[in-house]
Amino acid sequence: MKNIPLVAKISGCTVGVLVCAVGCLFIWLTLNEYKPSAIETVSIAGNAPVKVPLEQSLELYSWNIGYAALDAGQDFIMDGGNGVRPHSQSTVENNIWAIQSFLASQAADFVFLQEVDVNSRRSYGVDQADYFTGSWQGTSAFALNYFCKFVPYPFPRFLGRTESGLLTLTTFYAGAQAERVALPAAFTWPVRIAQLKRCLLVERLPVQGNGGELVLVNLHLEAYDSGEGKKAQMNVLIDFLKSEYAKGNYCVAGGDFNLNFPGAEANFPVTNTEYFVPGTIEPDTLEEGWIAAADTTVPSARLLDKPYNGVREGRQFYCLDGFLVSPNVTVDSVKTIDLDFRNSDHNPVILTFTLLRAH
Repeated sequence: MKNIPLVAKISGCTVGVLVCAVGCLFIWLTLNEYKPSAIETVSIAGNAPVKVPLEQSLELYSWNIGYAALDAGQDFIMDGGNGVRPHSQSTVENNIWAIQSFLASQAADFVFLQEVDVNSRRSYGVDQADYFTGSWQGTSAFALNYFCKFVPYPFPRFLGRTESGLLTLTTFYAGAQAERVALPAAFTWPVRIAQLKRCLLVERLPVQGNGGELVLVNLHLEAYDSGEGKKAQMNVLIDFLKSEYAKGNYCVAGGDFNLNFPGAEANFPVTNTEYFVPGTIEPDTLEEGWIAAADTTVPSARLLDKPYNGVREGRQFYCLDGFLVSPNVTVDSVKTIDLDFRNSDHNPVILTFTLLRAH
């Protein structure tokens, strides 16, 4: 009985030290929080002298590459799995090689990539943006949407340092700079400090024989919010696109919306609602003439609740990846390439489109 006060003191001191350490961590994270401006300039690297043509079929590939770490053999703790990162750097490197090989085998005019890491613990510090831009014949632009010096969850296998973003590649002249346009935050402090800072990566490409521009918008909207964050971000996106179209520009926005496209649930109903619930792009979201383009016959994303062995029965799939297109752009086709999630938890989506001549 005499030892109880001493044990209590030691326990109290231990708890006090832990509370102090956690408090110091949150103060440090708050002081070092990534706080981008509403609009920031993004430099464009590379060279492509040719302007975008009118009345010619063009191809745009969009792919959330899952930071080259979410291949078929992985699960993820936020989706109900156990994984935080692959067991080895070679897994990341093999996935990057496979993704790049696929893109190199295609005839893409434009490529939108999401979840491209540049220096993250979850992908072993591999600079994926540098890898993709180094082999691209054209121009490239990269915008951060996730930067945190230490992500303090999940406990005790922390994500740690995370630095990631959006990468746009083009084969046409894109000027000297692009823009990073901030989207509304879906979370408040203290959760916000270690969350993504979502944005639009906007490029303006001059069009041949036309005073207008092709406005390309690469995006990755909120995932694990209540739904209000995605709604607010969609509103900003649509207002931005409408304002650009009103100027006489051609608009193509694409990426991972984290929302099912209209008609997707007929083929891939959402039955797992415990972790990630995407919601749907409502048909009345867009004004007349605008198109929400997606292939709803092939899943573009899978739930990472467990590794994927190729058996689709009983698994949760979505159609989250696609495009919003202005009325002066003809959608020739949109197709999800079924790579069976070998190297990412998403499949690539290809939009073939044509810019119409103004009358």
